[in-house]
Amino acid sequence: MEKLVLLMVVFATCHAVPKDMSGKVFVFPKESKTDHVKLLTSKSRFNALTTCLRFQTDLARNYVLFSLATPTHSNDFVLFKTNSNDVIRTHAQDGGTDFQALSLSRNTWHSLCSTWNSESGLAQLWVDGKATIIRFIKTGVISGAPITILGQEQDSYGGGFDESQSFIGMITDVHVWDSVIPSQQIKLYMNGRHFSPGNVFNWHSLSYDVTGRVVVAEECDIK
Repeated sequence: MEKLVLLMVVFATCHAVPKDMSGKVFVFPKESKTDHVKLLTSKSRFNALTTCLRFQTDLARNYVLFSLATPTHSNDFVLFKTNSNDVIRTHAQDGGTDFQALSLSRNTWHSLCSTWNSESGLAQLWVDGKATIIRFIKTGVISGAPITILGQEQDSYGGGFDESQSFIGMITDVHVWDSVIPSQQIKLYMNGRHFSPGNVFNWHSLSYDVTGRVVVAEECDIK
C-alpha cells in the first residue's frame, strides 16, 4: 500500500512539472463528454485576460475552444464557437457577447486572441491577424481557484460536460496573460514571431493534466 501511494504521488508530481510544448499539438480525435486537457496555474485573481491559441477543426456544429470556471461562475471566461458559421461567443463572469462576421473556414488553421478588461467590461477578438470591433460583456474581477479546460465546456465547476459541445480537432500555442497585452504583441503572436509569453499559461512551460483520449502530437507530423 505504501508503495502504491508513493507511485501515485510521483505520477501526480510528474504531471505538475511544466513542459516545453514547442512544436507540439493537442489532438482531440473524437466527440466525447470526458476527454479534455486541464491547464494548471497557481493564479486565482484576474483583473483582465488575454487568451491566444491556434486551432483547426472540421466541425460545423458549435464547440468550445477555452473554458475557465471558478467556484462562483462556471462561465468566468469562455471562448465558444456557436452554430452560426461566423460567430464566436465570449463569456466573462457568466455574461456574454457574440463576435460576428468572422472568417472561420473548416479544416484550416486559425489564430485566435481574445482580450477582456474587468474594470471596463470591454472585450475584443483577433482572428488570423484581424481585429474585431470592441464589445461590452460584464465588469467584475475573476477570483477563486480556476479550473481551465481545453476540449470541454464547463456547465459546473470542473464538470457538466456535454459531448455535443466538445471540441474535435487540434489546439496549439496556448498563451494566457492576466492583462490586456498591447496590440503589437498580439500581432507578433499572430505572425509567429517572438513575443512575451503568457504569465498565466505559457506554451513553452505548460503544466497540464490529460483526461481521456487526447494525444500530444508533433506539429510537423500533422501540418
